[in-house]
Amino acid sequence: MNRHLLGAVVFGCAFIATAAEYPLRPIRLVVPFGPGSITDVLARTVSVRLADAMAQQIVVDNRPGAGGLIGSDLVAKAQPDGYTLMLGGASTFSINQSLYSSMPYDSATAFAPITQMSTNSNVLIVNPSFPAKSVKELIAYGKANPGKLNYASTGAGGSIHLSAEMFKSMTGIDMVHIAYKASPLAHIDIMGGQVQLMFDGMPTALPLIKAGKLRALGVTSAQRSQLLPELPTVAEAGLPGYAAVNWFGFATTAGTPRERVDKLNAGIVRILNQPEVKERLLALGAEPVGSRPDEFARLIKSEAARWGQIVKALGLKAD
Repeated sequence: MNRHLLGAVVFGCAFIATAAEYPLRPIRLVVPFGPGSITDVLARTVSVRLADAMAQQIVVDNRPGAGGLIGSDLVAKAQPDGYTLMLGGASTFSINQSLYSSMPYDSATAFAPITQMSTNSNVLIVNPSFPAKSVKELIAYGKANPGKLNYASTGAGGSIHLSAEMFKSMTGIDMVHIAYKASPLAHIDIMGGQVQLMFDGMPTALPLIKAGKLRALGVTSAQRSQLLPELPTVAEAGLPGYAAVNWFGFATTAGTPRERVDKLNAGIVRILNQPEVKERLLALGAEPVGSRPDEFARLIKSEAARWGQIVKALGLKAD
């Protein structure tokens, strides 16, 4: 056999073997927000089943800070071998590039999208003893008490932060931003009265709403949530035209072999289609998606353009 042909055959066989054997060691799943955050809850919902699908341990690694930049940068600069994944949202994939003047990585080229996991509505929550019982009353209170409202977020640039900033811009209310590392930390101060409101993600807010520890005033989506069908949208409740929806998805480092990306995609999509997982995600306020890598890539690009315009119009900067 021609030695060049023999070399090509040997290389091809080695490549196929490597692709088939992946993964040979535990996979790290980076969550760029703190324990108990929306992203963390969703990541842990999938991680156990993904470990079974990949026949390897999935180690969830919380790396909060800088609006998700710290964890995202770790994934962006990891070895492109499929052993470092990230579950991120609209902020980490599409918003931060417009919000920060200087980025440690190029968000448009740093990641290999795997699949969109879900779409999620945020919900406007307040302390049950807060005098405003509706969105209209909250707007009236804010205008009558400029600078006296504090709102919580899980970091500058996330959908939770931008949902509040859109509300602030559209109503003309003067509110002070207080950033926390995770939603549960913000909940403590809202229940304690130190912070008045938050546009939190449904997964972390819903249990406290149902327990009566927080009061919901409206959902940020254009339609009502099937989880709280009696709760109006923010637009219905007093702010026409308001709508802000978050989403989450898995990605790995750019340059990872496509065969590994496809294997991860197939495993995660199968998990998202399992009836018990769908039920669990819906209970958390997350509508399962499970898209192809190219579909998720297009979403990231289109959302970057959309949120870029919003960030610019609001004049927001995180640094």
